[in-house]
Amino acid sequence: MQHNVNWLQALLVLSLSVTLGWTVEVQRPRGVPLTKRQFYDEAKPFTCLDGSRTIPFDRVNDDYCDCKDGSDEPGTAACPNGSFHCTNAGYRPTFIPSSRINDGICDCCDGTDEYNSGASCQNTCKELGRKEREALQKLAEITKEGFLLKQQLIEEAKKGQQEKQSRLSELQDSRKGHEDKVEALRTVKETAEQPEKEAKERHLKAWEGKPSLGNSSTGSLSSCTLIYLCMDSTEFMNMWSNMKEKYVSEVCSQPPTPSSYDSSHDEQKDSTSDKDQERDLDKDPDSVYPEDDLDEDAVPPAPQPSDHSDSPEEVMAPYDAETQALIDAAQKARDEFEAAERSLREVDDQIKALEKEISFDFGPSSEFAYLYSQCYELTTNEYIYRLCPFNRVSQKPKYGGSETSLGSWGSWSGPEDNKYSVMKYEHGMGCWQGPNRSTTVKLTCGKETAVVSTSEPSRCEYLMEFTTPAVCLEPPNIDTQVHDEF
Repeated sequence: MQHNVNWLQALLVLSLSVTLGWTVEVQRPRGVPLTKRQFYDEAKPFTCLDGSRTIPFDRVNDDYCDCKDGSDEPGTAACPNGSFHCTNAGYRPTFIPSSRINDGICDCCDGTDEYNSGASCQNTCKELGRKEREALQKLAEITKEGFLLKQQLIEEAKKGQQEKQSRLSELQDSRKGHEDKVEALRTVKETAEQPEKEAKERHLKAWEGKPSLGNSSTGSLSSCTLIYLCMDSTEFMNMWSNMKEKYVSEVCSQPPTPSSYDSSHDEQKDSTSDKDQERDLDKDPDSVYPEDDLDEDAVPPAPQPSDHSDSPEEVMAPYDAETQALIDAAQKARDEFEAAERSLREVDDQIKALEKEISFDFGPSSEFAYLYSQCYELTTNEYIYRLCPFNRVSQKPKYGGSETSLGSWGSWSGPEDNKYSVMKYEHGMGCWQGPNRSTTVKLTCGKETAVVSTSEPSRCEYLMEFTTPAVCLEPPNIDTQVHDEF
């Protein structure tokens, strides 16, 4: 953070100094910056800046390297580890490696690095300075507006934090009521389930105690089954071939009630012998199976043997009204209990989410809180990149395809003096025969909140630039008495 402040302040000082005309060149040996001018006094012997030795001053810039640190040759290419200071009056001073001195290429905008190469260097420092001042002015405006937005974000974050804390307290207070309700309904449910259980057991025992032949829902035989049991399979099939469409569907499809089965069956046993039944069938089979109700494609199954394993699947009779009422009451109690449990879980989930959000590190003044639960996209020629701060980063092909995770939220990873300038997202989808993908997000000051660029500087390691007013610094107050370094 301090480095960025110093850089911006230096640029603004430069802009102001050039505007005010502070461009007086201070005399010093070639290639020496103003900050080190005091070490190069022509009236005294020169001591290497690393303190290794002292030499006569006339051996400074004599194109022979006497000092290990190259400090005796700031204006020549004699020392491989030396550096040359470009004054660049009207623009920004800079250093270049000493190997570039007199190499025929103009590296300093003032051309001072090519003093003995014969290269024709135009002094472009004034034009570069003008362009930079315009850029600085624009940057200063963005910084100022961004900082004002940042102050608003901080106020909103404070208000939001208070609201979340208040909501959390309400949920924590209401949780006790939800717990009490769950326990009360648990007791109601258990109380209602006991008579339900006993009634079901009584019903089951009563049903199991009844004889069952054919139709287990009534404990009686169906009409079809009675007919089948009156003769063997050969007799039945011989008779069936003459019956055509005279099968009585109602008789063979509708089971009689238990009472009708008991009385009709007993009366039939008393009044009619087996031989009488056979004689009646021989005389008038149509009287038993009217032609109008016969399905010509339907052939009833052959009579079943007495083995119970081949009998139709037994179905328990319906519950009586009293048992059904107990079941309904127990089910209602269960439904109410489950609804109360769901409400309690929802409250717990809300409490957990609020506690996580409240405890999150959103910056020194919570200025980054507004990014929580938001996502921002950048579309390139091939991909759609999606950044969800404090959550994840992903990449998806622009013209269809599955999404690839480029990492999940890890931590703030900026330098010690500017921790909140870099976000790190880790443990993304693994690369083929490589590491898991990860993304570094660099935050820069801007009036807008947006992903402005993406790149992959190393395999499976992505870099994003993200602008946000949350990182904008307060514009520095420039001391107009500060002198330039020309």
